[in-house]
Formats: sequence, C-alpha cells, structure tokens
Amino acid sequence: MFLGRLRAVLPADALLTDPASLAAHSRDAAPFSEPGTPAAVALPRTAEQVQEVMRAAYEHEVPVVPQGARTGLAGAADAVDGCLVLSTVRMDRVLAVDPANRLVRCEPGVITKQLAEAVAAHGLTYPPDPASWERCTIGGNIATGAGGICCVKYGVTADYVLGLDLVLPDGRRMRTGRDTAKGVAGYDLTRLVVGSEGTLAVVVGATLALRPARPPALALLAQFPALTAAGDAVAAVTAAGHLPSALELLDRATSQAVADFGHPLLRSGSAATLIVECDSPEPLRELRAIELLCKSAGADNVVTAATPEESRQVIEARRLVSPALGAFAATLGGRPTAFIEDVAVPRSELPKFVATIEEIAARHRVRIFTLGHAGDGNLHPTVVFDEADAREFDRARTAYDDIMAAGLALGGTTTGEHGIGTLKRDWLTRELDPAALELQRGLKRLFDPKNLLNPGKVVQA
Repeated sequence: MFLGRLRAVLPADALLTDPASLAAHSRDAAPFSEPGTPAAVALPRTAEQVQEVMRAAYEHEVPVVPQGARTGLAGAADAVDGCLVLSTVRMDRVLAVDPANRLVRCEPGVITKQLAEAVAAHGLTYPPDPASWERCTIGGNIATGAGGICCVKYGVTADYVLGLDLVLPDGRRMRTGRDTAKGVAGYDLTRLVVGSEGTLAVVVGATLALRPARPPALALLAQFPALTAAGDAVAAVTAAGHLPSALELLDRATSQAVADFGHPLLRSGSAATLIVECDSPEPLRELRAIELLCKSAGADNVVTAATPEESRQVIEARRLVSPALGAFAATLGGRPTAFIEDVAVPRSELPKFVATIEEIAARHRVRIFTLGHAGDGNLHPTVVFDEADAREFDRARTAYDDIMAAGLALGGTTTGEHGIGTLKRDWLTRELDPAALELQRGLKRLFDPKNLLNPGKVVQA
C-alpha cells in the first residue's frame, strides 16, 4: 500500500526497489557501521514531491533516511531496515545568484564545486571547501555542518547558511532564516537544522551567503624535526596576528608517505610538515614573515612560493595525501581500508594530541596517518588496516576509541566537521552533560514525534 501510494505521486523512474539500487543506497562512506536494508529509494525532483513522500511515510509510519551523495564519514546516511531512502541528488538546480545581496539560492542536490563555479561567474565565491567538494552536495554539507581546508579563515558551512526551505516529518513545509544581512526574529532554527544530519527535517532549498572572489594565493611548506617545533610555529603564527587561508599539518607518517609517493619538496625523516596558504593583499610579504616564524621555531626545510606555479606545487603536497595513503595501503595485501577520523582539540594541545596518536598507533600495532587543519585544531587521524584480518580490524576499532578518548581528555570534541551519525553516537553521550543531552532529545521529539526521520542517528529520541 505504501509503495503503491509513492508510485502514484512520483515519476516512474523516481522509485527504485531493485536489489542493486537498494544495496548502493544502503550506506555512506563510514566504516565500522552496519547499515540496514531499505525497502525502496525515492528520487524526487521537486519540493512538492518530497512533501508527498513525507506525508505518505508519516501516515504509514515508515522510517525515512535522507541522503545526498553518500560521501559522509559518520554513518549519518546509513539506511535502517525497512526504511525509505529519500535521495535529493536530482534536486540539483542553482535557482538564483544575487550579486547585489551576495547570496545564492539553490536546491540540496547541487554539487559543492558546481555551486562555487556558478557564483564565480559573477565575481563571487562560496568559501566552504570540504575535501569531497567535487562530489558532495550542498544538502549533505548542511546536514553534517561540513568544514574544509579554508575554514581557518573563512569559516564553515553554518556560517554561510542564511535560510532553509524545509519539509517536516509530517509533510508540512516551512521556511527558516532570512535574506537580509542581519536578523534576530525568534529562535535561530536555521542554525539548529545545520548539522542535524537529517534528523529534524528534510532540506529542499537553501539560501547561502557569498563573498567577493578571493585574491590569488601563495603557499609555504615547512618541515620540522620535532612535533613540538611545529606546534610552536602554529602558535607563533596565530600570536603574530596572521590569518592564513589554510594552515595544514602532516605528521611524521603522513609526511613520509607523501615523500615516498614522489613529491619533490618533502624531505624524508621529518617529524611534521606545515603547509600554509595566504590570500591577503600582499601574500608573499605575509609568507616571508611566517617563514621567519617557522625557522625560529626550528623548521629545517622551508619552501616559500613566489609564483602561482610554485604555490600549486606546495599545495599539491596536501592534495597528494589521499593517493599516497592509497598507494601505501595497496602494498598491504588483504582488503586494505583507510578510515579518516575527525577530532578537534584546542590549538595549544595539537602537539600533545599528535604525539598521543602516534603512541596509540604503536601500542595497538596499527598504521595511523594524522593530517588536518592545524589552524583550528581539527585533525583527521587516518587508520589504515586490513579489513579482512579480524584481529587487525579489532585493533583498529580500539585505536579509534582511544583517539576519541584522548581528544576529549584534552578539552576537545569528537567531531569537528564530519558529524555524529551512528559512528559516534555513544561518544556524544560522553561529551555532553546530562541536561544538554536531554534537551537535544527533547528537540528531536518536538520535530519528529513518531521518530521516523533518520531514526537512531545523533541522539536516541
């Protein structure tokens, strides 16, 4: 009866029930999670179709799991048994670019890179740049509160969402936020929905803030003989008032992997590498000042780009991390898996946290490569292991838990930009105090009294 009703309100190709499609839409990119099997996948093209789907699901009490491009790393888009997966990837229109008010209106299925290209034609930029920006969608970015490399200077997705067009679990449609530069009318429901991972409402449209196009950037690469030296350099850059557009850290293992992969600027044997990008009006002048700070902190290999081409070579060291780790994993045999973690700590605790991660890797005999956004303390320890080896899988999972505990012990948070999903749901109960946790559960019940929208994610209602 439920599927029959959906067939009546959706185009013929917008409801999938074949086993291959169900399997393809059963999970996102998170390991250590056990997704369920959906009953069907809906692919609406309009907000009105989403409303019809949600009304039917609400009346028949069928769970609904919203999905975008499934690039998430926390299990937030994993299916639950018998659910309807609601994919918004076909809602992919950039509706309007408004240069006068520096905003853009779009649907949730727009690819992040495509949105950036669309607004660039008007001399504007949409700064959030998740690593998966060539594939991830705006709706997914909003659901997870995504960040990116440039967020140290330009902020995260939440800083750019002015308003949202939403469909509630019962099918009602509502608008949050504003089109004005300022506005404090009522509670900030927009910021509440951003990062809620599709547990409160389905995003069917967004109004996003834009900025003027970024000026040309230049970059610097500095390697250090000790982690503490790299940490001192980061502290010195911040204390001196510099605001780089990127400030990235590679630990010893990651630096070595990129060097082994053949990047010409990285020397072997370094304890840490910093990659700094500046897009200020005088980037070379600022980089020269940062170069002196890095050398004063103990850097023994510094390359400062003076041209865009040299800068691209420096930044390439950061972009090569994923293929370098892939090449390393390919040498392991079995079924190698790379799991990218997401923990944030106060910037002052970065050296201690990286050193603790290295100790965890040695203790559990697993390979952990740590990289991340040193400018805001958000690191991505990447555990590479053989998924086919049950003992190694267990060691990797234990190491993951130890990393979470170490981050919290240093005053950090279990997620800076990937979200909670199912992977970190238990850790959320350790991070939040009982009053805060109960209030969040109450918000879930208020929006979704039947607990049908992405149930079991973030908080248990």
